[in-house]
Amino acid sequence: MARHASPVQSLLVDDRFDGDVYAREPLSRHTTYRIGGPARFFVRANSVGALTGLIEVCEAEGTPWVVLGRGSNVLVSDEGFSGVAIALGRDFRTLRYDEGRFTVGAGATLSSVVQEAFKRMVGGFEFAVGTPGTVGGALRMNAGTRDEWIGERVISVTTFRPGRGLARRHGDDIEWGYRTSSFAPDEVIVECELAAGVADPYQVRDKMEGNLARRKACQPLSEPTCGSVFKNPEGASAGQLIEQARCKGAEVGGARISELHGNFIVNRGGATAADVRALMALVRERVLEATGIELTPEVRLVGFEDGDRG
Repeated sequence: MARHASPVQSLLVDDRFDGDVYAREPLSRHTTYRIGGPARFFVRANSVGALTGLIEVCEAEGTPWVVLGRGSNVLVSDEGFSGVAIALGRDFRTLRYDEGRFTVGAGATLSSVVQEAFKRMVGGFEFAVGTPGTVGGALRMNAGTRDEWIGERVISVTTFRPGRGLARRHGDDIEWGYRTSSFAPDEVIVECELAAGVADPYQVRDKMEGNLARRKACQPLSEPTCGSVFKNPEGASAGQLIEQARCKGAEVGGARISELHGNFIVNRGGATAADVRALMALVRERVLEATGIELTPEVRLVGFEDGDRG
């Protein structure tokens, strides 16, 4: 490494760094949208030490960073991300069950928790069937429905914040709202404990199978999307408002509003982030004109001037 290498660069080429490092990695390979330009570095941190050390060095150097998880609910700009995009690897994918609770690493998929709950026939996670992404991402956005959400199952969460270190918080100390939580923007979820409920095994199976069938019938699960694009306004459905504004099937470039569900924008092939954002702007304008309601984006923006940590 040249003598003028930055501390971040020096750390990432150190053989002792417990992670996988890719320079100028296209983030389209790491998002469910399959959209996004290159990150300066894409790093899969495999241990808590690697994660915390990397973030502390980025903070000290002033290098922007973002934790992507599995890249659902994210739209990355076509220009990419000028900093370090982080995925949680090996040690963050643990999943254990003991005496009515799951202990789960933030990098584990929410679907793996659902599958384990189904295997053990314990209740409380039926609402999450078919929900993509990691447990960490699900906690940050309090994934769920209008009636059930993951925050209700949280016993504790372990997080890391630069300059403050690791902390374990009780679930009741965290504010949970519709598609929101009180985690700070620079707070990284590391691990959590989730309560599993006692339930009738047949009811668990029936509810999970019913929820999955409904999702398959009305959501484009087989196409590249970010999930829901807009939050549901109070007392209304974003998908229904979009349909009411006659936006279903609308297209900009390679991006199109799904015919199955108005609140999903699909990548038909070759869609750019600019296409998606232009289509989002068109939808917001038409819905506001037709209903007087201004939709709020749910998708997280990375690499845009007005985006999240980038």
